Amino acid sequence: MVQAMAHQAALTDWGSFYVITGSAAAALTGLQFVVMALVTEIRGQSTESLIDTFSTPTIVHFCAVLLVSAALSAPWQSLRGPAYLLGACGISGAIYALLVARRTRQQLTYKPVMEDWVWHVALPLIAYATLLTAALILMRQETVAMFITSSAVLLLLFVGIHNAWDTVSYIVVERVPEKKGD
Repeated sequence: MVQAMAHQAALTDWGSFYVITGSAAAALTGLQFVVMALVTEIRGQSTESLIDTFSTPTIVHFCAVLLVSAALSAPWQSLRGPAYLLGACGISGAIYALLVARRTRQQLTYKPVMEDWVWHVALPLIAYATLLTAALILMRQETVAMFITSSAVLLLLFVGIHNAWDTVSYIVVERVPEKKGD
């Protein structure tokens, strides 16, 4: 009973952080949907491959932040549940980052530059590996694991923000045809 209360206190101490990051991720996910709806008029110039490679992962990262934030705000009786959830998120996210790497490498419409490899592949892979690391040590070093988890969550949030902005900038600057008479 005392140990369960100590674990709950460890999670409770992080409650505000996860409310903020989870809310930000949810709002940014909604905003990404709005942006995609606004650019549908240039859909003929985009490809499903480009969207799968550069836009869909942004939603996945925001959803991972939302999932971790919600899970770590739940009233767990032990740290075993959050550890399993963080581990599953870390493993599945790392696999997904490798899938994105493959999609990036196979791009024919757009030639990825170093910035794309860093922000769309390397940093997400690092963030998901960090979540897995946190899961592996959560039961033994909960304070350290919580700081590691928060770092991964912030990294995924910042990656999502950067990549959403990068996508919008690319669409506006490179893909939207100039109006006649400008």
